[in-house]
Amino acid sequence: MPFKSPFADVDIPDVSLYDFLFAGLADDELGRPAVYDSLSGTETTYGDLRARIDAFAGALAARGVQPGDVVALHCPNTTAFVIAFHGILRAGATATTINSLYTAPEIANQLRDSGAIRYVTVSPLLPGALAGCAEVGIEADKVTVLDGAEGHESLMDLLSEGHAAPDVTIDPATHLAVLPYSSGTTGKAKGVMLTHRNLVANVLQSMSAIAEQPDDVVLAVLPFFHIYGMNVIMSVTLRVRAKLVTMPRFDLDEFLRLIHEQRISFLYIAPPMAVALAKHPAVDAIDTSSVRAVLSGAAPLDEALGEAVKARLGCGMLQGYGMTELSPVSHALPLDRGDLSIGSVGLAVANVEFKVMDTGTGEEIVAVPGGRTAPGELWIKGPGVMVGYLGNEEATNETIDADGYLHTGDIVEVGPEGEVYVVDRLKELIKYKGYQVPPAELEAVLLTHPAIADAAVVPHPDEDAGEVPHAFVVLQPGASLTAEEVMAFTAEKVAPHKKVRVVDFIPVIPKSASGKILRKDLKGKTAADFA
Repeated sequence: MPFKSPFADVDIPDVSLYDFLFAGLADDELGRPAVYDSLSGTETTYGDLRARIDAFAGALAARGVQPGDVVALHCPNTTAFVIAFHGILRAGATATTINSLYTAPEIANQLRDSGAIRYVTVSPLLPGALAGCAEVGIEADKVTVLDGAEGHESLMDLLSEGHAAPDVTIDPATHLAVLPYSSGTTGKAKGVMLTHRNLVANVLQSMSAIAEQPDDVVLAVLPFFHIYGMNVIMSVTLRVRAKLVTMPRFDLDEFLRLIHEQRISFLYIAPPMAVALAKHPAVDAIDTSSVRAVLSGAAPLDEALGEAVKARLGCGMLQGYGMTELSPVSHALPLDRGDLSIGSVGLAVANVEFKVMDTGTGEEIVAVPGGRTAPGELWIKGPGVMVGYLGNEEATNETIDADGYLHTGDIVEVGPEGEVYVVDRLKELIKYKGYQVPPAELEAVLLTHPAIADAAVVPHPDEDAGEVPHAFVVLQPGASLTAEEVMAFTAEKVAPHKKVRVVDFIPVIPKSASGKILRKDLKGKTAADFA
């Protein structure tokens, strides 16, 4: 029998994400602070935010953007991101969010795959954006630079036109709201098709366990281009009418300053930030008494580390689990369940059921009264499950079965209260500071080097980052190459979080009879093991 959520099912309204978040704003909510932009020091109320979203949507419609079109958004966490993102959706278009760290070739790949027709970015990211756009034929006049750049329309240009939001009709259950890119359980990044209903449902599901309150002040440093930042931090906070404080990137001193000055009460973090909160001496120099809850996601959090953060800040410490393909939350540790281990990712959120499957026998693993189950792969079913991967029916069918269960690729055990513990990964993704790094992508880059005959990439444990890419390299006969040269070569071609940080040279890459790389035979090894 599948495991069920302990929370009552929630009713999911048949509305767009915009209507769900903004259509019901009450008169006494219009003046509430919605977003504080730490970069500019400006604060925007809910009423002004909605008006600017409407104006941005109207400006896009005036430029020919229609339901079904895809618009790329490439921007760090700012108020402008919130306006542009929701403006794209309000216009009936689909937003494909691009990692702020992407290189021009990575940008071009996403634009090409998503079919984006327009591009929205900021001036510091413009050179890479223009290069990526040029490669796929998006003209410079289709590139909006939110903070302004010569030859490009800015956010203020679009808002000042005063266009009303267009009258669009969409089916929330089928219309794609966003196309974030994920590597799934393995392989190269794929467009994850998420509808308005997926996002609305997951906000409500998340709220069943994540108890944000209207008087909370929420620090948003995890990127909005990632589904965790997008639909948990941004959308949940806006739905409960709390205040969002945006940070364009993580800097510990600025992070701590904002906690103190803005009286942050709710922190969403990834495990590397937990390390800083638990260990860095700078934390002792600030007043953290306003913080009532910290929620860690994006990668597993060690129980001892979670307990150390909880003790140091004197707050509730939570953990959650999700995937881009789940919109993203499936499990979270409720604040009022102090009896559950911080080392678990918590309980299934509302409207979720899940199975744990033995990877050897294919049989369903059942609950153990008073104890933890045997480990198995986590399969999840619920309204947050994606429509599928864009243009990739094979990968979709490999991930979602005929009964609607999404196969996560994570190995878990289930405790006596239904709490879930992530114990390993069946999938081969590397998680660097919460970012996904697909080994196959780095292997393809390595093989373009003329001195490299073969290569494999696996995760390497790292205290600060969680995991870093570890490359095993086979050189061409007579070739000479150093580890530093290998790392420099890949660093020029990929985003910083994907950089190879450990290199070993070995005589041959272990492979199966069918030619598949046996990464399990490389994990935890060095060149000395193959001598």
